[in-house]
Amino acid sequence: MKADEIKALSPEELSKKLTEKQKELFELRIKASTKQLKNHRQIPPVKKDIARLKTEERQRALSGK
Repeated sequence: MKADEIKALSPEELSKKLTEKQKELFELRIKASTKQLKNHRQIPPVKKDIARLKTEERQRALSGK
C-alpha cells in the first residue's frame, strides 16, 4: 500500500486494513515457524504496511480528525 492510498481511507477502513494486515503477518509468521513458508521475504512488506497504517492512524489522532 502506498501512503496516498492510506490517506484516502476512512477511519473505519483504516482500522479494518490494519486488522487484516496484522492477521496476515500472524499467518506468515506461523507458516515460517512451521517451515511452510517458501519465501521469507513476504514478511517485511507486510510489516511496513502495518507501520504505515499505524503512522496514519496516529497522525489522525494527534490532528483531531
